[in-house]
Amino acid sequence: MEQEAKIYVAGHRGMVGSAIVRELQRLGYENIVTRSSAEVDLRNQASVEAFYREEKPDYVFVAAAKVGGILANNTYRAEFLYDNLSIQNNLIHNAYVFGVKKLLFLGSSCVYPKLAPQPLKEDYLLSGYLEPTNEPYAIAKLTGIKMCEAYRDQYGCNFISAMPTNMYGPNDNYHPENSHVLPALIRKFHEAKESGAPDVVVWGDGSPMREFLYADDLANALVYLMLNYNEKEFVNVGYGSDITIGDLAKTVARIVGFNGNIVFDSSKPNGTPKKLMDSGRLFATGWKPKTDLRSGIEMTYSDFLTKHSNKNT
Repeated sequence: MEQEAKIYVAGHRGMVGSAIVRELQRLGYENIVTRSSAEVDLRNQASVEAFYREEKPDYVFVAAAKVGGILANNTYRAEFLYDNLSIQNNLIHNAYVFGVKKLLFLGSSCVYPKLAPQPLKEDYLLSGYLEPTNEPYAIAKLTGIKMCEAYRDQYGCNFISAMPTNMYGPNDNYHPENSHVLPALIRKFHEAKESGAPDVVVWGDGSPMREFLYADDLANALVYLMLNYNEKEFVNVGYGSDITIGDLAKTVARIVGFNGNIVFDSSKPNGTPKKLMDSGRLFATGWKPKTDLRSGIEMTYSDFLTKHSNKNT
């Protein structure tokens, strides 16, 4: 990307989008275009088309999506499918129509089959059944990946896809019902500490294994890929090791300062048993994450205290 290039970050207010903006600014890019959902409804074809016609971005990061944890995915199944399909269809198609030089689409590790071999290699895509609780979201993300491949095949577009593992970091969603596991744990343990509650209930039996990558590390990887990667095949972006939900809960409790009991509710769904990605393709190019899990959680909790602890988010 040339320093003077116009770079559009879709979803700049979200955790990943805001991290991409920070990374671009750190590298000296100044011509960064952002729009709020009130300014451009990415689900609306005419709205997105008008934006592209007016701004004519050179490079596009597709970090906009409707996201959430197990409960949100399983409850709002139609919204997760419709909204995400609409957003990516409009952004990817109009990038082709208006001659964007390069586009990077963000997938999700949940697109891999529920019982795929571990660690998850890029080749395992579409090799088995999806996890039922987040199937609509996964199908939408699969479609985005295949759209990038199809537009490359048919039109020669330099559209690439990256597959991030579970993310956490500043500007995460701490909603009590619709958030992912790590921010949900931060909020639960913080509120329990503040109220003096003796117990915190965690969904599932604590056995699932999950991999977590700090948002600023992901942003660093995405800009690196935008600068250096031009292949059709999507690329996994992970941390390289995983942790049980049980141990994660204990780690978050210690960082937050909650000294009560952790109760695992095995009547609630565990989700996929294990999700560790093989990021060897990316690591082989020389990129590696910099932020260890404990340090990342400490920084995320600090962000939560600054922005969210006194709000009904």
